[in-house]
Amino acid sequence: MIKIQDIRDAARDMLAKGEVRAVIGWQRGSRGMAAEPVVINAPEQADGLVWDPTCYHNLSLYLVNDKKAQAHAKQKPTLPIAIIAKGCDARSCVVLMQENYFRRDDIYIIGVSCEGTGVIDERKLAVALGGVKPTSAAFDGDDYVVTLPDGSEKRLPAREVMADRCLECREPFPKENNIALGEDKTGRALEAPFAALARFEQQSEAERWNYWQRQFDRCIRCFACRSVCPMCFCDECVVDSIEMKVAPTTSAEEKASRVRWIERSNTLADNFGYHMTRAMHLAGRCIDCGECERVCPVNIPLRLLNNKMEREAREQFGYEPGASIGGPSLVSSFRDDDPGTWIR
Repeated sequence: MIKIQDIRDAARDMLAKGEVRAVIGWQRGSRGMAAEPVVINAPEQADGLVWDPTCYHNLSLYLVNDKKAQAHAKQKPTLPIAIIAKGCDARSCVVLMQENYFRRDDIYIIGVSCEGTGVIDERKLAVALGGVKPTSAAFDGDDYVVTLPDGSEKRLPAREVMADRCLECREPFPKENNIALGEDKTGRALEAPFAALARFEQQSEAERWNYWQRQFDRCIRCFACRSVCPMCFCDECVVDSIEMKVAPTTSAEEKASRVRWIERSNTLADNFGYHMTRAMHLAGRCIDCGECERVCPVNIPLRLLNNKMEREAREQFGYEPGASIGGPSLVSSFRDDDPGTWIR
């Protein structure tokens, strides 16, 4: 099991030696037990880093945010930035480097193995504890141990409260790393890959259609799923209206005829358009960190959509997102023996 002191020492040493300009990690949060992302840039700040089952966030998003901030300030850092990365975080770093958003030298990856333990699903935990909000959570073998507000501890089997993405995780060890902490326990997943998707697909086509209609009808188009996704780094998103300068002389017809792929209104049809467009955009790029589903305020099971695309890519093309920096991306390559004749 990883010792938090090892993570803190690694971050502190790199900052003290001037090897990196900052370290992205997790610190104790301000809303109960959950950890929250933090960027530290001084060695003494390393003592505030934490590592526990509440480190939900995919920290590669903050690499993207950092790059945008540097570009806005017209700065070109001379030192890399370090990131403490779980297996899924490291795979998203690989996709970003594969797409040339970063160079490998721009990032220093401190890999932390989940060792088959994964992170807690807050919604499952709320059900298991009847709404009681624990003050802390820790790994303990195959169980989680949470501390309740009265100081007592409760042991919960990981299978009951672990996030679905972690139950099915195939790569809990960050294979792309500069240093790695913890054991490689790949293959220790508690459920088979795509198990939740397989259960969902046991329904008839009509049942699944009705299900998604109900789900998308609840979408409020807050774009939290897009904002939390490290792969949604485009400066201009296809689902937003194309920018149009409106002058006093602009006619109503000109305003009405501006290019709009998807309206911003949250009608069922536009919600379908938004989520289908996003799922297609993430095909071969989503590494199943599950952040889009975690942050959805109306609990739409978005991971099922992305899992569907991921499984198709795997079964049809043998493609695994986040497996290789130098490998071709899914949608920009083809094989001579591709099963689809239209591509030749």
